[in-house]
Amino acid sequence: MLQTLDPHSSFMDPKYYAQMRERQEGHYYGLGITIQVVDLDINVVSLFEGTPAYKKGIRRGDIIMRIAGQDVRSWKDEQGKPLAGAALSDRAVKLLRGPKGTLVQVALKRPGYDKLIDIQVPRDEITIPSITAAFMVDAQTGYVRAQEFAENTDHDLGVALGELTAKGMKRLVFDLRGNPGGPLDQAIKVANRFLPQGSMIVYTRGRVPNSDQDYFATESSAYTEIPLIVLVNRSSASASEIVSGALQDHDRALIVGETTFGKALVQSVYRISENAGLALTTARYYTPSKRLIQRPWDGTFDDYLSYTLRDQAPKTHPAADLRYTDAGRKVYSGGGIEPDERLDGPVEGFNPTQFGRLIYARQTFGNFAERFVAEGDTRIAPRPDQHRVARGFVVDGPMLDEFKTFLVSQKVKVDPAAFAKDTDFIRAMIHYEVDMALFGLSEARRSLLAIDPQAQFAMKLFPEADRLLMLRKAKGSKTASR
Repeated sequence: MLQTLDPHSSFMDPKYYAQMRERQEGHYYGLGITIQVVDLDINVVSLFEGTPAYKKGIRRGDIIMRIAGQDVRSWKDEQGKPLAGAALSDRAVKLLRGPKGTLVQVALKRPGYDKLIDIQVPRDEITIPSITAAFMVDAQTGYVRAQEFAENTDHDLGVALGELTAKGMKRLVFDLRGNPGGPLDQAIKVANRFLPQGSMIVYTRGRVPNSDQDYFATESSAYTEIPLIVLVNRSSASASEIVSGALQDHDRALIVGETTFGKALVQSVYRISENAGLALTTARYYTPSKRLIQRPWDGTFDDYLSYTLRDQAPKTHPAADLRYTDAGRKVYSGGGIEPDERLDGPVEGFNPTQFGRLIYARQTFGNFAERFVAEGDTRIAPRPDQHRVARGFVVDGPMLDEFKTFLVSQKVKVDPAAFAKDTDFIRAMIHYEVDMALFGLSEARRSLLAIDPQAQFAMKLFPEADRLLMLRKAKGSKTASR
């Protein structure tokens, strides 16, 4: 029944509901790793920086062979068959998590090492970061990336902005690309960071009176006058669109990138029996200029849900869709937030060919980085802190050749012409994944930003962002004089 109502009403089984609440709350107690089961192996696919696992030297690509003295391959189901898939993952998670301060023993298999690596790791509170990068691009330009919206996003953004201001930030790039959204209250608080007190941020309208709500900036902020560029793409949705739409309507930020996803259906989430959940659409979001963010959907939702693969060419809008920002700039209703300045960059700011997208989707860059890092440890020295490359390394010809050989070993047909056309993208993704494996997410994002075509295009547009500030001030002066 729920699957036929609209694309976002859904039933959540107890496991999915618990995961959703965990993401929204932004914390749990454990080691700080994400695992994935592949062919009966429990693979470490990511780590959060600063967590117990990170500090103890666990790495992405490690395979967990034992937990608390138990051989994971000895686990059986009720029929006596080896646990696999979700059942294996669930049992591992239960053993890895536990009260703060308690210890768990794990044995890891690492490529390049003959013996298992035994590590005792203390459990701790793990904060899931939604602000995944914050640094100075140059002496006056700050950069902040919000990966998603969670219950700690506004707080973490405030900390990041404070630290960047202390370093001399005079203008900001706020990166919402690939951000799928999250809690409404966090979107409102984040927008409030950049909008004057009293500004409308978003409003909702539904079938029943209590679903109609207007939301305003209720707090004063120190960041209402800095030049601001917001990066969005076709995967920016929901709360990301609320923030970017409000900042655009109030001429507060220059929106750069691609038209956003167009998800503006409000879900009321209910906890039901057996700890399951129900997400039921109850209203729609509208921007301050009365734009409907929600994009239309087809009967089966197929075209709607595959939108991120569709052409991003500017649309022709009917006259009824025309709206105006506070300063009189034209914007349009009818689905998604259209950028003020457009440049395609759906894959980490790049617009690769079909070949580049294929090898990206198959996670070949991450898999190559894991092998590259492991081989470096074996070849150079047994110490885990000595690697084949140092910070700021260059992806040179031999490294590209090594990647080509790796693709062939993964049964990927390498088209020389396509590879040549995507060389800049391939270099960037190799660099990013090796940085991630060795030096952490913030370093990886910093290196990528320096060659990210979409971000570099955006940072050339600060004069336009300055002009928006002048437009706002001029509009405010006229309103005051009246």
